[in-house]
Amino acid sequence: MVETVPTQADFTFGVSALGGTATAALHANAAEMTKVIAALKAHGVTAADIQTAQISLTPNRSQNGSKILNYTATNSVTARVRSIAQAGPVVDAAVAAGANEVGGPSLTSADARVLSQRALKAAVADARQRAQAIASASGVRLGRVLTVSEESEGSPVPLSADKAAAVVATPIEAGTVQIQASVTATYAIG
Repeated sequence: MVETVPTQADFTFGVSALGGTATAALHANAAEMTKVIAALKAHGVTAADIQTAQISLTPNRSQNGSKILNYTATNSVTARVRSIAQAGPVVDAAVAAGANEVGGPSLTSADARVLSQRALKAAVADARQRAQAIASASGVRLGRVLTVSEESEGSPVPLSADKAAAVVATPIEAGTVQIQASVTATYAIG
């Protein structure tokens, strides 16, 4: 297992808008989402880090379902904020621009691949040490590796957030992320 402080945060920002017709709902939604995307870009989120996640249009019906009252259009984008320090201000800017749905953060490290490889190396070393202890206790010699398989995952450690009233920006605390790797190794014995 390797621990690291996350360096980036992924969010989903959405806009939901009503309209008397399907077209009106879509136009209202598009106008609001355009503002949200502009606010994300103005706060340092690059175009490459913004991606449309979902667009939907739903008729809203009367209680008995016989009449369409209006339409709800929704649109959401995912955005990667590459600096944890900017995450709170980006959330605030998106909401101020019209986002009425916010999801996240999903906190990750930009160097997750390197950390995963480091965790795998540690897991293999640990497997060898454990196998050596078992072989020694059994009175046999540990031979060469016959098979190795791996399963890796990253899991965030619970986060803390300062909720003091004086904080202007939405607080985003990095906490730590654990990159875990486990291996199963089979050795020859002699």
